[in-house]
Amino acid sequence: MPESWNYLMDMDGVLVHEEHPIPGASEFVAELTGNDIKFLVLTNNSIYTPRDLRARLARTGLDMPETAIWTSALATAKFLDSQRPNGSAFVIGEAGLTTALHEIGYVLTDRDPDYVVLGETRTYSFTAITKAIRLVEEGAKFIATNPDATGPSREGSLPATGAVAALIARATGREPYFVGKPNPLMMRSALRALGTHSANTLMIGDRMDTDIRAGLEAGLQTILVLSGISADSTAEMYPFRPTRVINSIADLVGNSAAPF
Repeated sequence: MPESWNYLMDMDGVLVHEEHPIPGASEFVAELTGNDIKFLVLTNNSIYTPRDLRARLARTGLDMPETAIWTSALATAKFLDSQRPNGSAFVIGEAGLTTALHEIGYVLTDRDPDYVVLGETRTYSFTAITKAIRLVEEGAKFIATNPDATGPSREGSLPATGAVAALIARATGREPYFVGKPNPLMMRSALRALGTHSANTLMIGDRMDTDIRAGLEAGLQTILVLSGISADSTAEMYPFRPTRVINSIADLVGNSAAPF
């Protein structure tokens, strides 16, 4: 085992829950920062830029630099830059995604784009979805930031990227390539951004189907927290296991260098 670990962490269910900090989260982040332990907070949410998310986390009492936040929008932009530099895309999404694509030199257009890129938004437009379907039919490659079918709100579940991607896929017969968790591509891009290796980095998440699976497939040790989606019984439903199961991130405070 490494003498000290670096961390990839999910945000919702690990650090915050419905914009409220999870007990122990601020202490854990402060401990990592104080001990110069490298970490990135990962989220499949592509709506916000890292700067936006930093401000939202700061309002909950979690203080971290925007460079410590890695989104599916950033991972998608990195992927497209590696596949087709300076390309073009028709985008359904919000500032987190459009900003990430602009920053890699992509042109956003609805005329003969290289890609249709689907991300998260709270205002999915039937007109935009129809346009996406026609562009995919005409030959644009279909990319989606993440496969999450629903997202949370105070009123209940909201349709998310995965659900809208299924609509477009059903209409066109073309399945999207999902970049976000559980695709290990997102984990590897985060490791490169962090400057660490899978052998000395572990993944903390609250979902077996995305966080733990992605960490496992990227070769990381994994910790499942029970402060979000999953319960002990949930973990038993899957044919793979996390390295460790804990109640919440508070269990790691004071033990971040050697959690095993």
